[in-house]
Amino acid sequence: MEPVDAKNKVAKITLIFWLMKIVATTLGETLGDFFSMTLNLGYTVGIGITMVFFLIVLITQLKVKSYIPAIYWLVIVGTTTLGTEISDFIDRTLHAGYAAGSLLLISMLLSVLFLWYKRFKNLEVYPIFDPSKEYYYWIAILFSNSLGTAFGDFLSDNLGLSYLHGAFVTSGVILIVLLLHYFTKINHIILFWIAFIFTRPFGATFGDFLTKPLEKGGMNLGTLPSSIVSITLMALLIIIETRQHNNSKPELPESENKQQ
Repeated sequence: MEPVDAKNKVAKITLIFWLMKIVATTLGETLGDFFSMTLNLGYTVGIGITMVFFLIVLITQLKVKSYIPAIYWLVIVGTTTLGTEISDFIDRTLHAGYAAGSLLLISMLLSVLFLWYKRFKNLEVYPIFDPSKEYYYWIAILFSNSLGTAFGDFLSDNLGLSYLHGAFVTSGVILIVLLLHYFTKINHIILFWIAFIFTRPFGATFGDFLTKPLEKGGMNLGTLPSSIVSITLMALLIIIETRQHNNSKPELPESENKQQ
């Protein structure tokens, strides 16, 4: 009999998931800034480049029959990079501002989650078998990552926090969510989406901390070196995740477990 998770398409929520998510968001921030600012292509061209990459890896992800770590995390990187460009386009090219941009993206994310819940009566993110549900999953992730960039910039530019202090604020929120998960009975799906949203500004502010000038509270490493470091870390984590996934024993159906 086929294992229960044979057709699952997404990553299990574990410690390494959150580590990879944070590194992916940092990479998305630095790589997005590399295209738009370092190469001086502008946010419109940057969106075009990152959109092509995102669509290629997303279509590949949708076509595979089960979870493949390398493909899945390439899509996550695609959402973080494209999310950076979308947020910067709204905030800077359209001059909506970080506060208004954050509110717009929050409303878009909540709309997607509402439609998701209305259709499937839940917001469970693991496992995912239904192709239609996977569409909602990736759209929600894209908007949450776009929101993270806008919120991270809001902390630094509107509230005047340094990039390191912004990372402390968002990591504090994540820590609170973690404590709520272990010590309260608050719905785990609600906590997941809060943590997922706030890991994006954490990665974004940390990316800014690596790349921005010293006078702005950054380390002035530049977008390309920071991106290379993030790519290297991401590749190592993907290798670890792939080995863990391949070595894990598939979960058997309950009926088969009873027979054994």
